[in-house]
Amino acid sequence: MENLDFRKKLTIMISVMSALLFAALNMTIVGTSLPKIVADIGGMDFYSWVFTIYMLTASTTAILVGKLSDIYGRKPFILLGIGIFTIGGFLCGFSHTMLQLILFRGIQGFGGGMIMSSAFTTIGDLFSPRERGRWQGLMGGVFGLSSLIGPTLGGLIVDNLNWSWVFWIFLPIGLFAFIMIFKLYPKVAKKEGEKIDYFGSLTLAIAILSLLLAVNWGGSNGWSSASVLSMLALFIVSFLFFIWIEKKVTSPVVPLSLFKNRIVTVSNIISFLSGVGMFGIIMYVPFFVQGVLGRSATISGLTEMSMTLSMVAFSTLVGQLITKTGKYKRFALIGFFIFSIGLYLNSTLTTESTLLTLILYLMICGIGLGLTMPIFTLTVQNAVDHRYLGVATATSQLSRQMGGTIGVAFLGTILNARMGQQLSEKSIPASLEQTAIDPSMLTNPGLLMEPEEISSLRNLIPETVIADFDQYLTSIQETLNQALSTVFITTSIVIFLAFIMTLFLNEIPLRDSNE
Repeated sequence: MENLDFRKKLTIMISVMSALLFAALNMTIVGTSLPKIVADIGGMDFYSWVFTIYMLTASTTAILVGKLSDIYGRKPFILLGIGIFTIGGFLCGFSHTMLQLILFRGIQGFGGGMIMSSAFTTIGDLFSPRERGRWQGLMGGVFGLSSLIGPTLGGLIVDNLNWSWVFWIFLPIGLFAFIMIFKLYPKVAKKEGEKIDYFGSLTLAIAILSLLLAVNWGGSNGWSSASVLSMLALFIVSFLFFIWIEKKVTSPVVPLSLFKNRIVTVSNIISFLSGVGMFGIIMYVPFFVQGVLGRSATISGLTEMSMTLSMVAFSTLVGQLITKTGKYKRFALIGFFIFSIGLYLNSTLTTESTLLTLILYLMICGIGLGLTMPIFTLTVQNAVDHRYLGVATATSQLSRQMGGTIGVAFLGTILNARMGQQLSEKSIPASLEQTAIDPSMLTNPGLLMEPEEISSLRNLIPETVIADFDQYLTSIQETLNQALSTVFITTSIVIFLAFIMTLFLNEIPLRDSNE
């Protein structure tokens, strides 16, 4: 595909970026919408699972499709991914319980994993490593565009329409992308002599799922619970069995020889750490805007737009600079340093902070994130033979998604632990206990996400008690802010670790051909 004329390459990339935009929009639109959805259907304790289940299924699918696409080509998997993703999104809009929403988001994840893995590998099929920087930057721009449109539109929808439209509004883009790819994407003949590693795929899927389940259950049930320990045991057994299988089969689903390459190993570790920071800031900023500052979901989306704009601009810029100069390590170091500083600044926010201050800090985060986004898939692709392009790209995507999944789970554990500790030390004023308000509502931080509910509660209490009610809500906001500060300082440390790891990355010349 590298030898196709540029016009043909461009049309293929437009169709692939449309598919990626479709998937990314459905990911980013949920962040600002979820507090309202949770308030409607309940399930605050399972808040992170709506995100986690998607990443769990997407992560598992992406790594398996990486190898399969090396054998059968990218086209069938990106089309199947769009189809599954569309069905999952359609069903999400009909969810009546949190369990249903989690299930349907899991279905979306299977499709999303196929789309993500195939889309980024397509760049490697069409362009040489030296040319890929520009296109990786543009793909980062697609993510940025989705982060620009998604959160803002999500806030507008839940503030003015039924939240189901959060999942339905972008379905026409999926249909457009499907038709474009079906017509334009060339079909690739199956590679002869390659066999599907069924047992390796099964054990790898079990290992990934059991690890992620252990992490999430550890946050809610305690790390010494029987369910967590059993999942960790299953992970260890299945992972060891997976390694044994991969050493025996002729066509492993993940060739272990890839990780003997230091560039591949270091790049994937960095991608993991980057995923923790990126998804951490995306998921928990809406809590600060809506819960601490008491603003609407629409305002939350508009606030995150500041990070998105700077991320899009600098992702596109650094992609062009990488293609022009052939250098990439310096941009990664600068980006991680700036991103770490931005996250630290977010940890200094208080209940008295203004939206303008938050926007400034988010712009700093966006600049740092944008500088790093196009780099580490490129470094992995540049370090391996083209026959391993799909599976190598998939390991990079898996590392970032695992970082996001595990990171959000751990950050959620930190948030809940800090909140639980602080709330246990607070007592509801006696004047409020004598009103018609259910005491359990006052100890639920989710109340801060619902200004309409707060207004209705005010109508249930005498005017003489309103001052106590407002003072108690302020104390809950301060508690949430302190917990979020811990979350942001933790992500700042993680991103600084990514900066340190980048120092150990060997920078080799970007090839001018896929051969």
